[in-house]
Amino acid sequence: MTLDDAERRILFHLQTNGRLSNVELSHKLGLSESPCLRRVKALEADGVIESYTANLNRRLIGLQVMAIVLVSLDKQHDSERMAFIEQVNNQEYIVECHAMTGPYDYLMKVVATSMDHFSDLCMNKILKFSGVTNIESQFSLQVIKERSILPVGRN
Repeated sequence: MTLDDAERRILFHLQTNGRLSNVELSHKLGLSESPCLRRVKALEADGVIESYTANLNRRLIGLQVMAIVLVSLDKQHDSERMAFIEQVNNQEYIVECHAMTGPYDYLMKVVATSMDHFSDLCMNKILKFSGVTNIESQFSLQVIKERSILPVGRN
């Protein structure tokens, strides 16, 4: 999909502050309100804008532990892989999961309230997911950069 300058600017501003009203957004862009709203609605309809969310401070809501969990599966049969994916999607403390190249099949970002909670998630959940043969965990000591804002070619 090719985005024009106004669409890029819309995406930039909405990523920075998803609570902007259409009036505020149109003023920032120098567009009138109706065309601005039409463009936003088109970006939503095309799936470019997937959703609007609030970014939370995980530590302030009691999620003190963040780990990267590397997962190896026994076999890559479709039924086993689909069962694994369903189990991952049903586990709220797994906040990201990526299929990977290299020695591991999946990389997951997992949050937990404590090391005991993380241990329970690993021992009683993740290790029991379909096809999982091995996991390796690495813990985040400090977040240096964490952004959900994607570059949209805005200069």
